[in-house]
Amino acid sequence: MRKRKDSYYLLSLGCSKNTVDSESMAALLQDAGLRATDRASRAEVLIVNTCGFIGPAREESLDALRELAAHKHPDQYLIAAGCLSQRYGHDLPAQIPELDGVIGTRRWMDIVDLVRRLRARKHPEPIYHIPEAASTVGTDERGVNRVARQGPSAYLKIADGCRRPCAFCAIPAIKGTAVSRPIDRILSEARLLRDSGVQELILIAQDSTDYGHDLGLKNGLAELLDQLVAAVPDVPWMRIMYAYPGYVTDRLIETMATHKQIVPYLDIPLQHADRRTLLRMRRPANVEWVYQTIGKMRAAMPDLAIRTTFIVGYPGETDEEFETLVSFVQEMQFDRVGAFTYSFEPGTPSAELGDQVPEAIKIERRDVLMTTQQPISLARNQALVGQTLDVLVEEHAEATDEDGTPTGETISLARSYRDAPEIDGYVLIEGELPPGEIVPVRITGAMVYDLIATPDLVPQQVIAPGTILGPDLS
Repeated sequence: MRKRKDSYYLLSLGCSKNTVDSESMAALLQDAGLRATDRASRAEVLIVNTCGFIGPAREESLDALRELAAHKHPDQYLIAAGCLSQRYGHDLPAQIPELDGVIGTRRWMDIVDLVRRLRARKHPEPIYHIPEAASTVGTDERGVNRVARQGPSAYLKIADGCRRPCAFCAIPAIKGTAVSRPIDRILSEARLLRDSGVQELILIAQDSTDYGHDLGLKNGLAELLDQLVAAVPDVPWMRIMYAYPGYVTDRLIETMATHKQIVPYLDIPLQHADRRTLLRMRRPANVEWVYQTIGKMRAAMPDLAIRTTFIVGYPGETDEEFETLVSFVQEMQFDRVGAFTYSFEPGTPSAELGDQVPEAIKIERRDVLMTTQQPISLARNQALVGQTLDVLVEEHAEATDEDGTPTGETISLARSYRDAPEIDGYVLIEGELPPGEIVPVRITGAMVYDLIATPDLVPQQVIAPGTILGPDLS
């Protein structure tokens, strides 16, 4: 028997939705008797769950596969899974001859069958599990929970695929059309996560606001949230990611504002603010809707934190169109902003436009946009100084000074409701607070992306503005 027999190494790249797919594959492998290892040299099966969304992500995935291939032994199987495999799977063995198997993102549930076929094969040719473009994900889950636990938080996938027509995006070609998961399955998984001690449920999909459309639900996401709150009332936080402009309904706003478990946070990638650019992107171009809807949300939830992302350097983007975007960011005062340079993607509708904007201009515009946002983010963080916030403690770390030199002291890394995992900032707290717990802290300082705090161990007296404090004569 080979010493590596019945073990696997799985490297997950890309977004949180990919992480859920990786966890689902891992569950199937373990049910089949394979054990996980974090050392590739000890695994029989080597899997890279790739990302193929944009050029840099593809290169990262290829580099990871090449690294494993370079050290691969004859008794190991190397498998490329995920988005890169779905999109370019039949071309991968030419680039990585050591590749044994390729499995597309819509057939992650066949991972055990692929391993069995590799073990039984008579010839070294790669084995492919890549479905036709017409197939979809989400309809054959093999009873596996579609979640990914990360410390006290968990990603809960509510749908997969996308039916939006964005010209720059390859996701519909990779994932297929939108498929919503049944509400009862989602509620069951939420209960299991609650029972395991999860403090935060993060609802994810390619487009969370499209949830339920294929199930005949008009306000599917709001309906799902209402049922989640009722099913797991003891999960303190629920967070919504990846909303689509034009589909944040009045009902959804009301639902978010009504239930205290649903944190006042929304991730809504807008991509641009100039109508002409948005039309070329095949994105919702009614910018007035953005003003009106964000106004409604901020009125209903005064503490609302909004995260958005923009693409700069899209084909045809003029200086005037970019200036419209910069002015929009200044006016809207978003809490969090991400900026990305346009990535030319062959096979997408935008490919017909060519890659018109020089790379140097793309980078310059990205830097200008982020420089515009930084004082806005800092000011919004500074407005929190002196307040008490509940934070979810993730881990401890060694404190450093401004030069990065360790000070010998320990701090706690936590997130407030304003911070989604991996993409937003931290609250840095003096001392060691219990990981996995939600605790109150007093905000004492602010940086562009992070906050500084101390444990709020003593309830603070609420004092009306303008009150003059005299000596305590009691």
